[in-house]
Amino acid sequence: MQSMVPKSTGQSRSTGQDRSTQLLHGVLDMCLLSIIEEEASYGYEMVSKLRDRGLHLASEGSIYPLLSRLQKQGMIESYLVQSSEGPARKYYRMSKPGRAALEQWRDDWTGFKDSVDAVLNGGGR
Repeated sequence: MQSMVPKSTGQSRSTGQDRSTQLLHGVLDMCLLSIIEEEASYGYEMVSKLRDRGLHLASEGSIYPLLSRLQKQGMIESYLVQSSEGPARKYYRMSKPGRAALEQWRDDWTGFKDSVDAVLNGGGR
């Protein structure tokens, strides 16, 4: 399928991976909070869980800045756990504000997803 972006705009055609990356950036915070809600986790473990669920574009390099921001916003807390395999690991757990934010994001996501599905499916055709 060809891009619908006119050549005169100077924009190049996006690949499928570019579109997926853009979509992921918009929802990765929500996905990380959902993973952390299940159980306290460290960075590499979160990336593995995201990949196991189909989000293959998530990487440690992409999640650590988000984890730092979520922690500064008070949505998650971190603590160190000694590891027999090397240095201590930094685990992240949910805070009460994080649980409340995730619940709101889930509601928002459901409404947004349903609206996008309705548009993409031609209003129910």
